[in-house]
Amino acid sequence: MVDMRPTARLGMLTPSSNSILEPMTARLLAEQPGITAHFARLRVTEIGLSMAALDQFDQAPMLAASALLADARVAAILWNGTAGAWLGFANDEVLSEAITRRTGVPASTSALAFRDLFRRRGIRRVGLVTPYTGEVQARIQANWQTDGLDCSAERHLGLSENFAFAEIGEAEIAGMVRAVAAEGAEAAAIVCTNLAGATLAPALEAELGIPVYDSVAVSLWKAMDLAGLGTASVTGWGSVFATA
Repeated sequence: MVDMRPTARLGMLTPSSNSILEPMTARLLAEQPGITAHFARLRVTEIGLSMAALDQFDQAPMLAASALLADARVAAILWNGTAGAWLGFANDEVLSEAITRRTGVPASTSALAFRDLFRRRGIRRVGLVTPYTGEVQARIQANWQTDGLDCSAERHLGLSENFAFAEIGEAEIAGMVRAVAAEGAEAAAIVCTNLAGATLAPALEAELGIPVYDSVAVSLWKAMDLAGLGTASVTGWGSVFATA
């Protein structure tokens, strides 16, 4: 028998050198037969504050890719990259509004998803875990401070090649999460959609007693929210999908 249940399609704008978020999103949705994720890639290979690195996040190619995703009649579009963390929330608000004007589809970003989640859960002291360089990390801390988020508990790895982020082992990521938890963070944020953090969240939450929010999971949470889908059915991946 053909399954005639309606399908909710979620559109994801994806950094070209990212090898984590697509398979991880598929795993997160494995028990959600009525939801599918669809991806469009944008060239991103380096994370830094140089002009060449910043120019990768020009709005024009993002709008063009969003228009292609809209052809699939997606219910939401997410820029599934964390550039807004260092470019600023205002940058991502402008981008999201431009995507919606171009496509008619509600849109958001990974950085805005983190902000929305923290606001809904009443979290202010965030343990910031990233693979980025010190100057990028400092920019994130400063930007998030403008929204009242204290990210003084932080760990970063000093890397700039986006592809290399996916090769960081789970033990190293877990160690950084434990370190920020020990410094009094109310929640740990694994900020990079090319880090394999989502699978670690349930065990670390049980061990540390704080939420552990991974970028890929948070982005999916926001996409489902924009599409009007309940998230509580996504179980076994930590508290991010739970109803607050």
